[in-house]
Amino acid sequence: MAKSAAILFDLDGTLVDSAPDLARTMNVLLERRGRRPLTLDDVRHMVGQGAKVLMERAMAATGEPASARDIDRMFDEFLAYYNLHIADESRPFPGVREALDRLAEAGCAMAVCTNKPEWPSRRLLEELGLDGYFGAIVGGDTLAVRKPDPEHLHECIRRVGVAPGRAIMVGDSRTDVDAARAAAVPVVAVTFGYTSQPVATFGPDVLIDHFDELWAALDRLGAFG
Repeated sequence: MAKSAAILFDLDGTLVDSAPDLARTMNVLLERRGRRPLTLDDVRHMVGQGAKVLMERAMAATGEPASARDIDRMFDEFLAYYNLHIADESRPFPGVREALDRLAEAGCAMAVCTNKPEWPSRRLLEELGLDGYFGAIVGGDTLAVRKPDPEHLHECIRRVGVAPGRAIMVGDSRTDVDAARAAAVPVVAVTFGYTSQPVATFGPDVLIDHFDELWAALDRLGAFG
């Protein structure tokens, strides 16, 4: 079957519940600096714009905010620990594998468009056995820009070889919705992801509460027509 559409997925908070491993990594860095740990819920509300933003938010929430120079120094430390524990507790959200199988059978091209750096994104997907579904993985450091810049989505679309008008974004945050709007791409938002405000307030085209609902949501947006 010819490819029906390109489905672009965010990673953390959309495909994968990675907050437990991100939280543990962040808390290790905080402990090394004599700061209190964050709860898992705290971290769920801080994730979504890359590790550096997570560190900025975590430092500000636990004491004196960190300077940009401090964050740059912490970044390698963060990645070194996180990459060793990237899939200790991270798991695909319920229904993800079944949804991806159905999309693959329907001939849809699929890509990951995430602000997580590309190498950890690839490693996480490999560890969880999800990498084979995706024709492209574009991370936050793959290009000179990242979401919500529309070029991030456009590059995903180019890499899977589907016409720009045949793409749909699936994400969990304002960053995903804003990126999709800027790229003139319809967007499905999951309600179980990582955001400090209900994702409905950002105006996605369709909301879903479980991946069992993804097929109908994509059909509603014309993915298979």
